[in-house]
Amino acid sequence: MLVDSPPEQRAETAPAPPSRRAIRVVGLLVSVVTLMLVAVASIAIGAKALSVPEVWHGLFEESGTYADVVVADRLSRTVLGLLVGAALGLSGAVLQALTRNPLADPGLLGINAGASAAVVTAISFLGVTSLSGYVWFAFLGAAAVGAVVWFLGGSRGATPVRLALAGTAISAALYGYLQAVMILDNAALNRMRFWTVGSLSSANDSTIAQVLPFLLAGSVLALALARPLNAVAMGDDTAKALGANLIRTRALSMLAATVLSGAATAACGPIVFVGLMVPHVVRSFTGPDLRWILPYATILSPVLLLGSDVLGRVVARPAEVQVGIVTALIGGPVFIFLVRRRRLAQL
Repeated sequence: MLVDSPPEQRAETAPAPPSRRAIRVVGLLVSVVTLMLVAVASIAIGAKALSVPEVWHGLFEESGTYADVVVADRLSRTVLGLLVGAALGLSGAVLQALTRNPLADPGLLGINAGASAAVVTAISFLGVTSLSGYVWFAFLGAAAVGAVVWFLGGSRGATPVRLALAGTAISAALYGYLQAVMILDNAALNRMRFWTVGSLSSANDSTIAQVLPFLLAGSVLALALARPLNAVAMGDDTAKALGANLIRTRALSMLAATVLSGAATAACGPIVFVGLMVPHVVRSFTGPDLRWILPYATILSPVLLLGSDVLGRVVARPAEVQVGIVTALIGGPVFIFLVRRRRLAQL
């Protein structure tokens, strides 16, 4: 006759359910593998499709074949996509925590507008024509607008609402200036038309070298802010009770977001929705803890950006649709869905 073991013994011998932390770690590893596959696809797929052996040969063996040249060109494009995607995702996650607005993105604080206005000024009034020149003007424009928004938002007394309002006002003014200059200057219009769409097609080693130090510094700073931003996201009173320095955290968060999105915009032009969609989607399965949101956003944002770039190359062969257009076409419906879901949740 079989006798059941006592409930206490059954509880001790039953396998423990996987912890949420273990699930998050596994998800992070799956995300890394996905990113690697998308990166390989970014190198292999284009006007000329390459096999995996050709990609391997072009990456690790010296030769002078046409395929190797294609791999070299696409490698720069892929590396820049990895860096820019990670920067946009991180900056979006930081800004959503800073403003306590889950639908915030780098454009909310006028950073994209500042970079674009600086580039059109350089083209129209200073005669700058090279991409290397655009990079520095775009970055300086983004940094200047970040500083102005911080000042108008109250600097030491800045609040999420003030920062968002200041950024919106600055963006409106700068985009008005941008359109006026482009209408009055046909040369500026022709040169800006391609840059403002957002593209990875002009990637090269020089551009990567110029923006890499800023992207690395901004990424390290953003990741280091995860714990204090967790406190700030709970509200000012709770953050103070937990010992968080609100002024320092907000200032450093503004700095990190400005450096990341400014450098990304300088390298590729303004690419929309990446910094909004990925952190918001990530939050749905990681929860509100930024110690998990930031690493996930760093990995999955390049997946979206490179995947969109690959899609843009496939749908219009042998030409291509710029990645900024693809992300806008994907992001528009997703944004509408997110807004409608938030409204329904509030009913």
